[in-house]
Parts: sequence; structure tokens; C-alpha cells
Amino acid sequence: MRRVALVTLVVDDYDEAVRFYTEALGFRLVEDTPRPDGSRWVVVEPGTGGHGTGLLLARAKDEAQRERVGDQTGGRVGFFLHTDDFARDHARMAAAGVTFLEEPRHEPYGSVVVFQDLYGNRWDLLQPAALDVTDQ
Repeated sequence: MRRVALVTLVVDDYDEAVRFYTEALGFRLVEDTPRPDGSRWVVVEPGTGGHGTGLLLARAKDEAQRERVGDQTGGRVGFFLHTDDFARDHARMAAAGVTFLEEPRHEPYGSVVVFQDLYGNRWDLLQPAALDVTDQ
């Protein structure tokens, strides 16, 4: 079996990124290991037990990387967080202060809302239609 295991997300600060992803989005911290060069290997996942792609939270090391923080996809939605309970996760995230860029909507492919992470990267919170029971 093959799968994308990790995606690098360039961040300003390890600790604030870990707090946002674990507290506001409900991810779990998989690993936080210091490296000899002073950086850290920090991985968070949305699911449990290795289900889904993890994020490697990588602190920007230079000006070129700092310029990419919050705009890694040129303003497009670049990350897609699937859920099996849209209403639950939307309410929990809103209560945690996550910034939503639109009202939730119900599309043929499922329930969706665009939100941004603490740096401004755009995400979709999406309950695919196969799991969406809002119209049934």
C-alpha cells in the first residue's frame, strides 16, 4: 500500500502551531523531537493511529521560507479536512476561535466551509456527500 504520509506546512513558531492544530482543530500531536541543529521534528495528525496524512510543522529558516508562511498555495484552498460529522466539528472549531471565511454550504459533493489556519492558509472542512446526512 502507498499513501502520502506527511505534508510540510511552514510555520512561524512550533509551539503556537502545535497549540492551534491540537486545540483549535482537534489534531493529535504524534511527535515533537528536538534535532541537533536546533530545529524540531513536529508532526500532527487529524485522526488516530496513522489514519490520514500528517502535517510536518516546519519552522521557517530564512526569509524565502518566512514569505511562504500563510500563503503556501497562493491564496487557494490547499488543505482539505474531511469529517464524518460536519456540524460537530464546525461548532467545536467556531467555539475555539477558528476563522471561517464563509457560511457553511451544502454542495452535491457534501457539506463544506472554508476556514483559515492561524497563519492564513485556506482549508476546507468537508463532510463528503457519502457521509452527509443533512439533506436526508
